[in-house]
Amino acid sequence: MSLPAIEVSDLSKRYVIEHESRHDNLRDQLHHTARKLWRRARWGTGFEREEFWALRDVSFSIQPGEVVGIIGRNGAGKSTLLKILSRITEPTSGKVAIRGRVASLLEVGTGFHPDLTGRENVFLNGAILGMSRAEIRAKFDEIVAFAEVERFLDTPVKRYSSGMYVRLAFAVAAHLEPEILIVDEVLAVGDASFQKKCLGKLQDVTRREGRTVLFVSHNLSVVSGLCARSLWLHQGQIAGLGPTNEVIGNYYQSGAQRLGEVVLAADDPKAGNERARLRSVRVLSEGNVTTEVRMDREVVVEYDFDLLTEADTATSSIHLHDKQGVWVLCSGPKPTRLAPGRHRHAVTFPARFLNDGLYTIGVAVVTNGNRIEFLKPEVIGFNVNEEARSLGEYTGIINGCIRPELPWTTRPLASP
Repeated sequence: MSLPAIEVSDLSKRYVIEHESRHDNLRDQLHHTARKLWRRARWGTGFEREEFWALRDVSFSIQPGEVVGIIGRNGAGKSTLLKILSRITEPTSGKVAIRGRVASLLEVGTGFHPDLTGRENVFLNGAILGMSRAEIRAKFDEIVAFAEVERFLDTPVKRYSSGMYVRLAFAVAAHLEPEILIVDEVLAVGDASFQKKCLGKLQDVTRREGRTVLFVSHNLSVVSGLCARSLWLHQGQIAGLGPTNEVIGNYYQSGAQRLGEVVLAADDPKAGNERARLRSVRVLSEGNVTTEVRMDREVVVEYDFDLLTEADTATSSIHLHDKQGVWVLCSGPKPTRLAPGRHRHAVTFPARFLNDGLYTIGVAVVTNGNRIEFLKPEVIGFNVNEEARSLGEYTGIINGCIRPELPWTTRPLASP
């Protein structure tokens, strides 16, 4: 068996964060000043120091030709890991063995000089990646055609838009044939057609050319389609490593609200704005608040929101996601004039409409046709169990967003 392309053993990265404390009264301020002078005499800085471990005892290996996704919330340590693998950042402890030439796409324009033209940066970036001038020349026309920047090839890249930057950067990294390609969320910058083009190229790179790819993205459906195996980082440690669908399911379930009812605080900044605010959401089955729903029972999602200003037209909608984060459906009542005050909307999912598994729900309110006042994602979750499978065939929804005509109820409540 061949040696791993990437081998990570007990990898840790520590940062030291400095804080400046503020105090309102004289006594605390004098005490703080004395401590600050003591810290400055001992450590050379007057700030309070805090250790932050971006990574802690991370170990894994990736075989040649394997495509591995890396998922996790913001601040989980994903970018720190990739910077260490790309030899940009030194680890605090641990070992990393990389067998093969590495190309990294960590930020838009990484490795580009803003004052050089696109043509010059192709050769510069290729040289940084370890390519010879002959290799770059052989791929040059293909790179330029993929990036679609022919007209601006001799223009300094500092005048490029972010989309043009990422087009050229991705084209260079993907076409100059590194053994290991590291991609960190940069494809989110391009437009939809370019993202599709890049994903197609990644599939060619992995399936036909057999290169090793590390792919970081918050788009879990893309990770699921591209990567056979995934690594889940949580607070700098490995929370899951294995088949992508299994890891994504565990990751998504860990972040889902598993409460039958959620009441939002009036000052929650993500609950709305000065025109509309979400107040509560609940899941009901057979009239009771629940998180576990039988497949052969109706399930009702009911929520209250405050409309704080009158709108010519207003409506709300729910957004249902499955355990892998795929947007399954959105649905809501037809737009109508709503007076200011508290309103309750509810949607009913018929029995045997939903497949088994975990679902999470987001809620949105839209006024005057197209102005989204708020979208509160993953506000609540529920699980459809398999107890009804023995009752016969059922109609389950499939992945992919649909707008079904579901039974809705809407009524005004007391003013907030």
